Amino acid sequence: MKKVFLRFVAMLVALSPMLFAAFPAQAGLSETIALVRPGVVAVGTMQATRRPPAKLRGTGFVIGDGTLVVTNAHVVPEVLAVEDKEYLAVFAGRGKHPIRRRARQVAMDLKYDLAILKIEGGSLPMLQLGDSDQVREGQSIAFTGFPIGAVLGLYPVTHRGIVSAISPIVLPAQSGRQLSVSMIKRLRDPFDIFQLDATAYPGNSGSPIFLPKTGEVIGVLNMVFIKETKETVLEKPSGISYAIPIKHLKALLDTLKDEP
Repeated sequence: MKKVFLRFVAMLVALSPMLFAAFPAQAGLSETIALVRPGVVAVGTMQATRRPPAKLRGTGFVIGDGTLVVTNAHVVPEVLAVEDKEYLAVFAGRGKHPIRRRARQVAMDLKYDLAILKIEGGSLPMLQLGDSDQVREGQSIAFTGFPIGAVLGLYPVTHRGIVSAISPIVLPAQSGRQLSVSMIKRLRDPFDIFQLDATAYPGNSGSPIFLPKTGEVIGVLNMVFIKETKETVLEKPSGISYAIPIKHLKALLDTLKDEP
């Protein structure tokens, strides 16, 4: 019996390299979050005479040279109260005293609900863009953003899930003024979107969808499936969210080549 046991142990030792090869070591999500989080920002407006002066509208993330911020088109306000000194702003950092940067819109694509902002001042930590064409159904993802704003300060929250489906969709216009002839024509041309099995909230709009192992961004979260009413979305989240593949952002970035 002892010889059989020793033979069994020897076999395990011989097979151990193959066993470890079958289960390769993976970078922990907590380490990836630490890399991604500094590049995730809040997007909103500032108005000194308002209380509170900052109004958050969604999430964004920094790319490029550190002065470009990606978010959803529907996060960017259509009109600013310029006469009351309201301006577009990006909030970075963590805690009760975030960094505030004035921003301006430099590109927008209503079909894919994407917008690119340029911030004033020095560069911020930026995220790396991945290849959304390589994404497969069942793949693990994570996203970081501000699901319920910043009532107690700027504290980004990370959720995880999987890509449950890659299916065609047509995004509705956010308002009647966005319905142009070209927009109506594009409604007949649906595009593939990532359907996520992950819980998100309206404040997550613009959050980067990234790979848990590398932090590479493969999509931009743009909407949440609402089961009942918008008022109950926080109490009864559906667990179904949608994200725009990052390839559409790359196409929008190509239009900025001549941007100063």
